[in-house]
Amino acid sequence: MPALNTIGPDKLARLVALPGSPYIIDLRADPTETVPGSRLRSFDDPAWLTSIAGAAGVVTIDGDGGGPAVAAAAVLRSEGVAAEALEGGFAAWVAAGLPTVSLAHLPPRHADGRTWWVTRARPKVDRIACPWLIRRFIDPDARFLFVAPGEVLTIAAQQQAEPLDVSDDRVLWSHRGDRCTFDVMLEAFGLGSHEPLARLAPIVRGADTNRLDLAPEAAGLLAISLGLSRVHADDHIQLEAGMAVYDALYRWSRDARGETHDWSSHQPARGKATA
Repeated sequence: MPALNTIGPDKLARLVALPGSPYIIDLRADPTETVPGSRLRSFDDPAWLTSIAGAAGVVTIDGDGGGPAVAAAAVLRSEGVAAEALEGGFAAWVAAGLPTVSLAHLPPRHADGRTWWVTRARPKVDRIACPWLIRRFIDPDARFLFVAPGEVLTIAAQQQAEPLDVSDDRVLWSHRGDRCTFDVMLEAFGLGSHEPLARLAPIVRGADTNRLDLAPEAAGLLAISLGLSRVHADDHIQLEAGMAVYDALYRWSRDARGETHDWSSHQPARGKATA
């Protein structure tokens, strides 16, 4: 049983990368990898305390569970925030064989603390799937700019934003051979072995590259993606609508593949996503 005011790695693993996941704070200095969905913060800089005053729940992480995470969680609770430390810290997360995000290719953050990305307007598949992956696993606060295709590299240089899904050999985040940008991101951020994402990848690839034979669900994703692009004229509103689609696909991929439609289907708990 976890110690008082802590959460075990297995329990936290059931909550990450979901719409209602906790606000996860990694307090380690210069980590090379982290828990999916973490925000990197320093305990010596308390400014971040005010930014999470309204958070429903917070999990703090340090190296081994005996460092600043316990103190930070206590400070947050004194501010009325429901906060827990990860029991055993990041070392326990790794020891449990849980997925981690490599930070080797994480773009530099802007003054607002967010990574900025720029891609072509009127997204369909990859340009919704990749922002979903980034916000759920890599940088929950990421900003996305949608511009005309010919302006992507110019805006990237002007705004120090990372170009995404552009047909240019100089761009890291784009198609490689028969792989789509989503595949490239999974590999670069060390998420390719996370089984739910590994199952989701051929669905995205099939829909994005018109190889609908790669997965039975690819045709459905393509139809939904094309429909969303016609329902929403605003790319950012479309992205928010698309987030729900990929949240559902991820949750299905994680633990609902064996379920079929019947009158006694699983019912989520009221008011929040279930773990």
